Amino acid sequence: MMQENKIIIAGAGLVGSLLSIYLSKRGYQVQLFERRPDMRKEAISAGRSINLALSDRGIKALEEVGLIEEIRKICIPMHGRYLHNADGTTAFQPYGKEGQFINSVSRGELNKKLMDLAEHHGAEIHFSEMCKHIDWQKGEIHFENALNHKVQTVPFNRCFGSDGAYSAARLTHQLQHDRFQYQQYYIDFGYKELCIPPADNGGFQLEKNALHIWPRGNYMLIALPNMDGSFTCTLFFPFEGDPSFASLDTNEKVRSFFNSTFTDASALMPTLEEDFFHNPTASLVTVKCYPWVREDRFALIGDAAHAIVPFFGQGMNCGFEDCSVLNGLIDKHAGNWSAIFAEYQQLRKPDADAIADLALNNFVEMRDKVADPKFLLQKKIEAAFSKKHPDKWIPAYSQVTFSPHIRYSEALVNGRRQEAIMQEIMSIPGIESKWETGEIETLILQKIKG
Repeated sequence: MMQENKIIIAGAGLVGSLLSIYLSKRGYQVQLFERRPDMRKEAISAGRSINLALSDRGIKALEEVGLIEEIRKICIPMHGRYLHNADGTTAFQPYGKEGQFINSVSRGELNKKLMDLAEHHGAEIHFSEMCKHIDWQKGEIHFENALNHKVQTVPFNRCFGSDGAYSAARLTHQLQHDRFQYQQYYIDFGYKELCIPPADNGGFQLEKNALHIWPRGNYMLIALPNMDGSFTCTLFFPFEGDPSFASLDTNEKVRSFFNSTFTDASALMPTLEEDFFHNPTASLVTVKCYPWVREDRFALIGDAAHAIVPFFGQGMNCGFEDCSVLNGLIDKHAGNWSAIFAEYQQLRKPDADAIADLALNNFVEMRDKVADPKFLLQKKIEAAFSKKHPDKWIPAYSQVTFSPHIRYSEALVNGRRQEAIMQEIMSIPGIESKWETGEIETLILQKIKG
C-alpha cells in the first residue's frame, strides 16, 4: 500500500528542487529523479549556463522557503538596460522606479543551492535517472539509469512532471490522454553563449549593475554580470540567411562580423572564436499544453507545463510562482489534492499562456525598439505619468517584473489597453515638444476613464 505522504518529482532542476523544499517542509516524503548527473560534482557543460534574471515573483517564492538571503549572496542587482547602439553611443534605461532592480544569478549556482536545501529538508535526489514511462493503472513510474541502463520501477501515489521543456513525464501523460492539447512554436532564431572575461585586476570591464544590450534590429547580443567579474553573453541570431549562424562559418568571418557590428564588445572578447565554435547553438521554443493535471495524482509544473522564450526574464520566475501558488492551495484545500490540482491548473494556465505571449513580444522590443527615439519618448511619457498617477498607470514591464500581486494574464490585458492609449498619444502632431504639458496628462486621464 502506497503511503499518502510520498511524492515523486521527475526533474531536479530549479523548479523541481524548489517544489521539493515546499513539500518536504510540509512533512511529505519527497524523491526526485534527475536525468543529468549531480551538477555539484560534475562540471556544467560550457554554453548551457545562461544567467537568469531573478525578479519579484521568484524572490517571493524563495522568501517563502527561507532561502532568499542565501541567494542574495550570489546575485548582482541590475537596475536597468545599458544600450550599446550601432553608432557607438550608449544609453541607460532604468527598469522601474528608483530602487527597483532585477538580479543576475547563475543558473548552476542557484540550482546547486536549491538541491542542497532540498536534501537538508529530507528530500532524496537520484541522479542519471530518466523517466521512461508512467503506468497510471498500477501507479508506477519506470526510470532508466543513464550509466548502466537498468530500469527501476518506483511506485507512486502522487507525482509531478518538472523535467523541462522536452519533458518525458509530459510525453507519457500526453500519449495516455485522448484529448491532450499540445502546441510548440520555435522562433527562427537560436542562441549561443559567449563570454567577456574579468579585467586583469579582476574587476568588471562593463558597467556591473546593468543588463547590457546591443540591439541590431533583427538580432541582438546581451550580457549579464557574474560574481567573478566576467559577463555571460548571449547572441540571439537567425539560424539561416545573411548574417546568421549558418553564414558565420570561419574564425575570420566571426571576428570580422563582431568587429563591425558589436565593436566595443568584440574588443573585450579574446576567446570569441573558440566560444563561437565550441559552444552549442540552441533553439528557442514556446510550449503550451492542456491538461496539466490528472485527477489527484499528477501535475506538470514549470517548463514541462509552459516553456517560454527568455526575453522577459520570466521563465524561472514563472516556475517559482507555480510552486508558490500550489503551496497556497495546499493550505486552502487542506490537502485535498483533487481540489488543489484543479484550481492550480485553473489559475496558472491563463497566466502561463499570457507570459508566453509577453515574452515573444518583448523580443521585438529588445532587439529593435529600444534603440528607436520614438519608442524611448513613449516610455518616458509613460514613466512620467505613472510617477504622477501610480494608482492609475503601472508600466507593462513593471506589472510583470515588480508587481507579483498582478497576475500575468492581467498584465497582458492591462498592457494592451495602455499600449492602445499610448499609440493615440504618440500620433499627436508635435508630441515631442508638448508631452510634458497638462494637456497631454489630461488626455491620458480621459482615455483611461474611457
